[in-house]
Amino acid sequence: MKMVFLRELEPDQIIGKSVYNNDGKLLIKSGTKTTREVINFLRKSMVFFVYVEDDALDDIKINEELDKVKINTLNKMPEVFDELLTGDEKSAEKSIDIIYNLVDYIVADGSTNINLYELKSYDEYTYIHCIDTGIMACFLGKSLGYGGERLKALSVSGILHDIGKIKIPSEIINKKGKLTEEEFNALKLHTQYGKEIIEKYKTFSDNVLKGIYEHHEKYDGTGYPLGLKGKEISEFARIISICDVFTAVSANRSYRKRFTPNEAYELILSGSGSSFDPDIVQKFRMTFFVYPIGSCVKLSNGAEGYVVKQNESFPDKPIIRVTYDTVTSQPISPYEVNLMENLNLVIKEVI
Repeated sequence: MKMVFLRELEPDQIIGKSVYNNDGKLLIKSGTKTTREVINFLRKSMVFFVYVEDDALDDIKINEELDKVKINTLNKMPEVFDELLTGDEKSAEKSIDIIYNLVDYIVADGSTNINLYELKSYDEYTYIHCIDTGIMACFLGKSLGYGGERLKALSVSGILHDIGKIKIPSEIINKKGKLTEEEFNALKLHTQYGKEIIEKYKTFSDNVLKGIYEHHEKYDGTGYPLGLKGKEISEFARIISICDVFTAVSANRSYRKRFTPNEAYELILSGSGSSFDPDIVQKFRMTFFVYPIGSCVKLSNGAEGYVVKQNESFPDKPIIRVTYDTVTSQPISPYEVNLMENLNLVIKEVI
């Protein structure tokens, strides 16, 4: 993001930060593409400069395209789940094509900048959680050397991993307080229900089935439904379990607030060898960053900016393009801060 004086602003640029007047009224929303009319409006409103996106944030555009594909898939997920539940092979095959479209996009053009939604209702949460789990599993599978049909199968297994929850009462799924032992036992049945729904179809491989059935198994043998340990757990399930937990805690729920990116990341690392396969956790660490490119963050010194680059092997210390100082509340000339070279600075929050 860079500051541009209005006299230098041209059509077809993207407003990077929303523009307000002195009374706090919104004039132009971030993400707006400039036109002659927009520029004239800003000039009449006595605006002298704006922030626009620059080439350093091209990955944001890639991520926005992925979001569009995700939203299209999200809109059709209730239909996909319902048709799979019916047991109709032809209808199910048509529905699975919707999922394959998403997977094909990820394989061809996707980036690892996962944009997690904050959806409040049970149905929307379940669907977007499934989609994001499948997307993360796809990226992680690619890092593990998966390709072709095996990568597609892993992604589909990730997207369908919680399909059994459509048979669990919503009052259990959406309960604000702690589940009783009886309620938790009922919830755990979703893996069995998922297996029963999917095993009717010849189109799904045994790996897809195991990914769905075993995704709550833990590496130390304390998971469910079978209490499998280590490599007894299918590799699909060992991959999906990490992605499932990360996306679950990264979203708001009725009974708790979402984890910060750093908290979610640390949760996965802390589960290495107990909940999760340590080898896959290490690959996870090399694949995903805590703060994706394009994240708007606030630093410990009050400066705000966007993540523009990553430091390999140091996922919590990216390079920030600083665009605003909350201490002085004054516009500044954008500059970059490498958190690896400024260890006294840390990211305080995502804004």
